[in-house]
Amino acid sequence: MTEPRERRPMIERVGMAFVGAVIAVLFGGVAVAAWIGGEGFLTIMAGIGALMTLWVAALTLLRG
Repeated sequence: MTEPRERRPMIERVGMAFVGAVIAVLFGGVAVAAWIGGEGFLTIMAGIGALMTLWVAALTLLRG
Protein backbone atom coordinates (compact mmCIF):
# COMPACT_ATOMS: atom_id res chain seq x y z
CA MET A 1 0.00 0.00 0.00
CA THR A 2 1.14 3.52 -0.67
CA GLU A 3 1.08 6.14 2.01
CA PRO A 4 -0.97 9.27 1.39
CA ARG A 5 1.29 12.02 0.14
CA GLU A 6 1.94 15.12 2.16
CA ARG A 7 0.59 18.46 0.91
CA ARG A 8 3.12 21.02 -0.20
CA PRO A 9 3.52 24.18 1.89
CA MET A 10 1.32 27.08 0.77
CA ILE A 11 4.31 29.26 -0.19
CA GLU A 12 5.55 26.55 -2.55
CA ARG A 13 2.10 26.11 -4.08
CA VAL A 14 1.74 29.86 -4.62
CA GLY A 15 5.19 30.05 -6.20
CA MET A 16 4.51 27.17 -8.56
CA ALA A 17 1.13 28.64 -9.51
CA PHE A 18 2.84 31.98 -10.21
CA VAL A 19 5.37 30.31 -12.50
CA GLY A 20 2.51 28.57 -14.31
CA ALA A 21 0.68 31.89 -14.73
CA VAL A 22 3.80 33.51 -16.24
CA ILE A 23 4.19 30.65 -18.70
CA ALA A 24 0.48 30.89 -19.58
CA VAL A 25 0.93 34.60 -20.34
CA LEU A 26 3.82 33.71 -22.65
CA PHE A 27 1.65 31.15 -24.44
CA GLY A 28 -1.06 33.80 -24.71
CA GLY A 29 1.43 36.20 -26.27
CA VAL A 30 2.36 33.60 -28.85
CA ALA A 31 -1.34 33.06 -29.57
CA VAL A 32 -1.91 36.80 -30.09
CA ALA A 33 1.16 37.14 -32.31
CA ALA A 34 0.08 34.13 -34.34
CA TRP A 35 -3.42 35.57 -34.71
CA ILE A 36 -2.01 38.89 -35.95
CA GLY A 37 0.27 36.98 -38.34
CA GLY A 38 -2.63 34.96 -39.73
CA GLU A 39 -1.40 31.59 -38.42
CA GLY A 40 -4.65 29.92 -37.39
CA PHE A 41 -3.27 26.55 -36.31
CA LEU A 42 -0.53 28.11 -34.17
CA THR A 43 -3.11 30.44 -32.62
CA ILE A 44 -5.26 27.49 -31.57
CA MET A 45 -2.34 25.44 -30.26
CA ALA A 46 -0.85 28.33 -28.25
CA GLY A 47 -4.29 29.20 -26.86
CA ILE A 48 -4.83 25.62 -25.77
CA GLY A 49 -1.37 25.61 -24.20
CA ALA A 50 -2.22 28.76 -22.24
CA LEU A 51 -5.51 27.30 -20.98
CA MET A 52 -3.94 23.99 -20.00
CA THR A 53 -1.11 25.73 -18.16
CA LEU A 54 -3.58 27.91 -16.23
CA TRP A 55 -5.60 24.82 -15.38
CA VAL A 56 -2.60 23.00 -13.94
CA ALA A 57 -1.46 26.12 -12.06
CA ALA A 58 -4.91 26.37 -10.45
CA LEU A 59 -4.88 22.68 -9.54
CA THR A 60 -1.44 23.07 -8.00
CA LEU A 61 -2.65 25.98 -5.90
CA LEU A 62 -5.89 24.34 -4.78
CA ARG A 63 -4.94 20.69 -4.33
CA GLY A 64 -1.33 21.05 -3.31
